[in-house]
Amino acid sequence: MIGLDVGSGDRLVLGVLTQYRMATTEQMHRVIAPDVRIEQTRRRLARLRVEGLVDRITLPQAGRTRVWFPSAYGVQLASEWPEMHGHRPSRTVSDPTAVQLKAGHTLTVTETALAFLEDASRRGDVCRPLDWIPEVHHPTGSGEAVIPDALLYYRHGPADGDNGAMLRAFVEVDRATMGPERQLPGAPRPPPPVSRPVPLPQPLAWGLFIPSGS
Repeated sequence: MIGLDVGSGDRLVLGVLTQYRMATTEQMHRVIAPDVRIEQTRRRLARLRVEGLVDRITLPQAGRTRVWFPSAYGVQLASEWPEMHGHRPSRTVSDPTAVQLKAGHTLTVTETALAFLEDASRRGDVCRPLDWIPEVHHPTGSGEAVIPDALLYYRHGPADGDNGAMLRAFVEVDRATMGPERQLPGAPRPPPPVSRPVPLPQPLAWGLFIPSGS
């Protein structure tokens, strides 16, 4: 029997790893339990690994950083939850080799998600961990589509307020590995690097182009 503790964060851990693809121990701690000691997050991840729901690799070039990702069984389980309905993880999300090869960019995207989550918390806005959905396929017509690094849902103001603006943004993280024509094929040329939403023609709604220091 799987010892998944729904009430204390295990479900959130598995949901975030399934949706985000991967995260370091420190990133997971900032998502699920930033107000407690990181040792509690380490123990939770280790227990879920024993249960066969998550796994990890170690990046030797990054100070032996541990990177966590969902197991195939963990993906299967999480994909049945209502909050994960319609989200299709990559077919290689549970492959250790693929995780290692994709770690540089994917962990940068995860760090970008954390920047939004933490800033929303400071501002009193609403942006929860599963409001960040990586690699959403968005058709733009004529057989073309945009697949940004993430789709972000964000609400200005508290959850119980009536006047908060509901925002959506496509987020693309630029690590200086490709030109703008390839970063968002089918979309208008990205604007200069900014740290705020910029309007784009429909049906894109909003776009956000973020430079990375890595």
